[in-house]
Amino acid sequence: MTFLALPWFVLVTSGSATRMSFVLAAEIVPLALFGIPAGSVIAHYGARRTMLVADAARVPLTTLVPVLYWTGHLSFATLVALVFVSGMFFAPYITAQRSIIPELFGDDEKLVSKASGVFGAATQLPMIVGPALTGVLIPLIGAAPMLVVDGATFLFAFLVVLLFVSGGKPVAGDETSRGILAGVRYLARDPLLGPITLTLIVLDGAANGLTVAVPLLAFTRYHRDAHVAGWIFTGFGVGAIVGSALVVRLLDRMTPIRIACGGMALLAVPLWTIAWPVQWPIAAAAVVATGLIVPFVNAPMMGIISTRPPLAVRAKVMTAVLTASGLGSPAGRLLVGPVYELGGNAAVWVVIAGGVTLGAALFVLAAWRGSRADTRGAPPQAEATLPAHAGG
Repeated sequence: MTFLALPWFVLVTSGSATRMSFVLAAEIVPLALFGIPAGSVIAHYGARRTMLVADAARVPLTTLVPVLYWTGHLSFATLVALVFVSGMFFAPYITAQRSIIPELFGDDEKLVSKASGVFGAATQLPMIVGPALTGVLIPLIGAAPMLVVDGATFLFAFLVVLLFVSGGKPVAGDETSRGILAGVRYLARDPLLGPITLTLIVLDGAANGLTVAVPLLAFTRYHRDAHVAGWIFTGFGVGAIVGSALVVRLLDRMTPIRIACGGMALLAVPLWTIAWPVQWPIAAAAVVATGLIVPFVNAPMMGIISTRPPLAVRAKVMTAVLTASGLGSPAGRLLVGPVYELGGNAAVWVVIAGGVTLGAALFVLAAWRGSRADTRGAPPQAEATLPAHAGG
């Protein structure tokens, strides 16, 4: 619900696409700033404890936004600060959450890819109901109450992890995991993950523009209709769930890296459609197609990232990958507002689709070269410690 409610809240209260870009960028900037140190936190305290702290902290941070707004004390600077601090917990939380999957399913790359696909479907399920419901509720009660609901969901997550999650214990270190930059060192020497991680700077930079571009599209091209934004986001969720089911089946027939490359080759195609002044059902259909393709990239790549590095350094590698994603993501969100002011929605979607196209081409090239290197031998730093894996 907040996926739509927060940007809509900024648009309604400020009327500025650029301010909305700044708020949503502030949410993701901590990923780049604090992503790498988060790996050491998870390794030391364990994934479960990290998730509990992150959920507990975000309850008051999220709820403060509507409370300060209703009491007349919410300045733009305060909003940016609250969103920034809340974003500090994203990198450790998402890494901790994902690192528990191989703990439960072992180091089989395909099996973990399948589990990641199912997990991705569960993650996207609320995207079917939440944005559409928000699109109905915003005209009735406003965007601010949706942020109260968001705060309550962090409390719910805290209780669920506290009562039902038993995995995610601290991980013993070794020579490969020493130091805050252990994950970066691993990526620098890995012929597959290292180059692919660099492509995420471009890919996630462009893809994160969608977070800003979709509500802006509904607000400007489609007559300030929150229902349209809700349905477009819902369409992405529907496509992602169908795609997750399909990729789980396809993993029985193809290697994860080949599936990821195939998904990348198609990922940008639907986005080019929205650059034209199409009616909103066509834009929604394009986003459905994008959502369908995304799991063909995300599920196999999570399987590879979760199983390829040794256990001792795994969390630090995952946070290093997330940090690379965070390096481009704020720029993607920041650019949408100014690009819209200069060239309108068409320019915004040309930049997004063009960025995804470039990033996808770099990804496929990096994967091809990395896979060829794998056939000649394991990464040099992993000869004694890397567990067996398919490798791509």
